[in-house]
Amino acid sequence: MATETDPPQHHQPRCFGDRFALGLVKFMRFFADAFFAKRYGIRAVVLETVAAVPGMVGGTLQHLRALRRMESDRGWIRVLLEEAENERMHLMTFIQIAQPSRLERLLVLLVQGAFYNLFFLLYMFTPRTAHRIVGYLEEEAVFSYTEYLAGVDNGTYPNVPAPQVAIDYWKLAPGAMLREVIVVIRADEAHHRDVNHQFADELTHGRA
Repeated sequence: MATETDPPQHHQPRCFGDRFALGLVKFMRFFADAFFAKRYGIRAVVLETVAAVPGMVGGTLQHLRALRRMESDRGWIRVLLEEAENERMHLMTFIQIAQPSRLERLLVLLVQGAFYNLFFLLYMFTPRTAHRIVGYLEEEAVFSYTEYLAGVDNGTYPNVPAPQVAIDYWKLAPGAMLREVIVVIRADEAHHRDVNHQFADELTHGRA
């Protein structure tokens, strides 16, 4: 459920894998900040394209793992695929808001292609670290959407009408505005953050 305040929650690194995951995410954040600055609409288009990858990769590999071992998937497959679908709807929403240029669409293709292959290999070798990376990415997403929301509230960014695709998907009230969209998307990202840190913890303690 969307809330006006999603308090920042940070998973403290406890091992080398956690520190690697956090360092990688901070490295990616540095370049995102440098490239997009405060252009949150385009930033969301590119980053949501990347964000939709881990759930699909994880769901696929968990599906194959369950088939190979002929055992239950512990409910992970459905959760991960729902996460991928949810992130895709974030992208569909911000495409309507930001209207990316051809160059920005090309950037989306390049970033997605590189990230998909790298994340696929990482998940094959260390799914625990892969989920931890996603958890930290979602921490950054919550932070970014909080900044975006503040910018809408103080007038830095126009509070434009919500796209119909967002109204339909999140069942928002007719006439909903961008502010309501940011609130529900930030709540989604907070949920993905918690789920992926939980999955990483379960893999750490051998419960998966």
